[in-house]
Amino acid sequence: MISVIETAVAKGNAPIFQLKVVLLGSKPPVWRRMQVPGDARLDWLHAALQVVIGWTNSHLHQFKVGGHCYSDTRHHFAEFEGDPEILEERKFTLSQIAPRAQDAFGYEYDFGDSWEHEITVDKILPPDAVAATTAFCLDGARACPPEDCGGGWGYDNLLKILKNQKDPEHKRMKEWLGRGFDAEAFDPAKTNLWLRKLKWPRVTEAQLRKVLMSRDDYHE
Repeated sequence: MISVIETAVAKGNAPIFQLKVVLLGSKPPVWRRMQVPGDARLDWLHAALQVVIGWTNSHLHQFKVGGHCYSDTRHHFAEFEGDPEILEERKFTLSQIAPRAQDAFGYEYDFGDSWEHEITVDKILPPDAVAATTAFCLDGARACPPEDCGGGWGYDNLLKILKNQKDPEHKRMKEWLGRGFDAEAFDPAKTNLWLRKLKWPRVTEAQLRKVLMSRDDYHE
C-alpha cells in the first residue's frame, strides 16, 4: 500500500524550501545554501546533505527538532530503557519538521566526531516543476573537513599542522589524507552535478555510496 507521504512526494507539487546549512564550530564557517523540495523525506534530505556538504555517509546521523530525533532506525535506535525514542526519518518530510520560514533544526553526523549542523529555512518558494525532484546548491564556502579527523578540535589542529611544514606531524598528516586538501575550496557547480544524480523520491544506501564515490573519484 502506498503511504500518504509517498503519494504527496510522487506528485511533486510542493513548495521549494531554501535552506542555510552551517557547520557549527567551524571558523571561518563552512556553510551551504541549497534548495530542496518541501515534500522531500528526511532520508532523501540526508542524502542531499551528504552530497552538498561533502561527507561520505560513513557514519550514523540524526535530525534534531525540538526534543525529537529522526534517523534511520535500521541502524540507529534507542538501545536502553529510558533512552529517547528515535523516530523513523523515512516517515517524515522536510515540510513536516520545519513548516515555516526561519524554522531551524539540527543535523548531526558521526556521533564520535559529532559534527553538528544548524539548518535554517531561509524562505519558502512556490512550487517549481524543474526543482520538484532534485536539490540545488546556490552557494557555499569552504571545504568539508576530512572524515575521522577528530571533530572541530581535531580539524583545527589538522589545519595548523598542514600549514606548518616544520611540524613533526606534517608529513604523517599529509600521508593520512592521501591527497591534497584545500580548506577554502568549494565549487557549487560541481556539487550540483552530483546532486542531480540522486534518485527521487528515494535514495538507497548503495546508490548514495555510488554517487559519493564518483564525486570523490574513489574506486574500490
